[in-house]
Amino acid sequence: MADYWLEAPPVLQEFLNYHESILSHSAKTVDEYFLDLRAFFRYLKLRRDKACADTPFQEISIQDIDLDFVSQVQLSDIYGFLTFLSGSAQSGKAESSTRARKCAAIRSFYNYLCVHARQMESNPTQALNNPKLRKTLPRYLTLTESIQLLEAVSGPNEIRDYCILTIFLNCGLRVGELIGLNIQDIREDTVRVLGKGNKERQLYLNEACLGALQEYLSVRPEPKDDPRHRDALFVSRNKTRLTTRSVENIVQKAVTQAGLDPKYSPHKLRHTAATLMLNNGVDIRTLQDVLGHENLGTTQIYTHISDANMKMAVDANPLAKVKKNEE
Repeated sequence: MADYWLEAPPVLQEFLNYHESILSHSAKTVDEYFLDLRAFFRYLKLRRDKACADTPFQEISIQDIDLDFVSQVQLSDIYGFLTFLSGSAQSGKAESSTRARKCAAIRSFYNYLCVHARQMESNPTQALNNPKLRKTLPRYLTLTESIQLLEAVSGPNEIRDYCILTIFLNCGLRVGELIGLNIQDIREDTVRVLGKGNKERQLYLNEACLGALQEYLSVRPEPKDDPRHRDALFVSRNKTRLTTRSVENIVQKAVTQAGLDPKYSPHKLRHTAATLMLNNGVDIRTLQDVLGHENLGTTQIYTHISDANMKMAVDANPLAKVKKNEE
């Protein structure tokens, strides 16, 4: 049981347990559901209970929230919460993507109460519209910049870090998937990846990945004899499994050494891998499987990048400015 469950009232604990044990959602996903719903309940208490007016928003307790309380929620309360997130001094101005995520958490919560637990008949989220998301294209490295990044790797952990960047750029893993890799997940020319929702997928390793892995495994330190670390593929100098923060630092260091935009993160390298694959003949459905996207729509954002590159390719043709002479 996670620590935050001590703060969650029974009606919320049951929902979180459903996602963890029945839907097999990851601990991170369940954490996000809790945090989003905690913020919603705090907002409701702030509006309904005058005693909360002088309490800092982050300190409002939700332990007294019960089924009767959540059953009184109306659609207007949810829209009020989304407005509160848009510009409240207490909540901070939330991006549309953050508001959309919280909206999804509230919808999931009431769907559970009405459909699965059958503890409510009326669902206040039935007519709920999601906040409109601002469409932005993923940032990614060009092929030249990707090579530049790999060539810039240096330092005492050069072999390990080079291997990590090579896998990011060739396989498009999420950072959580990379740090979760165990040494037994590598089998000949494939790697078993545990993605979102504990869904497994198998990826093939190309020549670059196999070469980098072979070199790294020859120098990989023996991890601590601890269930959390002993099977880890990528190991820190303390002989423990790498953390998300440590991998972010590895990428940040290499990006800085390469003289590239310091804002590039491990996730930008995932975008880079996806873009390079799509622009070099990989079809969209295969790319969906490689990236582990549940919905094709998530993968289709990369087609916009491909379209932009195709336009640039046509414009770069030396005949682009040749026009028929008019008499």
